[in-house]
Amino acid sequence: MRLFRKFLGDESGASVVELGLLAPILSGLLIGVVDLGKGFSEKLVLEQVAQRAIEKAMQGVQVDSQSSIFATLKSEAATEAGVQNSAVVVKYWLECNGTSTFVDFASMDTKYNDDCPAGQRYARFIEVKIEKAYTPTFAMPWLNTNSAGKVLVKARAGTRVQ
Repeated sequence: MRLFRKFLGDESGASVVELGLLAPILSGLLIGVVDLGKGFSEKLVLEQVAQRAIEKAMQGVQVDSQSSIFATLKSEAATEAGVQNSAVVVKYWLECNGTSTFVDFASMDTKYNDDCPAGQRYARFIEVKIEKAYTPTFAMPWLNTNSAGKVLVKARAGTRVQ
């Protein structure tokens, strides 16, 4: 009986037991934070690619004289982001007195090059959107994943060009 009382009063191994209980929780938090950091890094890369496409539009950089600057931007942004061309949307439009003339992508070229009626203020805009699927290292139930276990990361950049 004295032996048990001696062990009950002994606190020398308490910190090891506490660490053993907390270690899985702390490692789970660390893994989750690292995974979220990688996902956020992927988003920053996509934002940089979208912003670079906008910079090229502002500078008028065009690789191929046969295609429009906007088609060139789309293919270059897709290549830099490591996605298919369908994951990049380049939208450009004209606004007359603050009202957009954008109707659909089929008529986007002609509407962009139209003129506003006399006396109206005009402005032309461009916007680049990129989407990419990010695969988390660990499946976390609270993460908004699709059926394939991937998170859709989106980036957007735009500016007024005229």
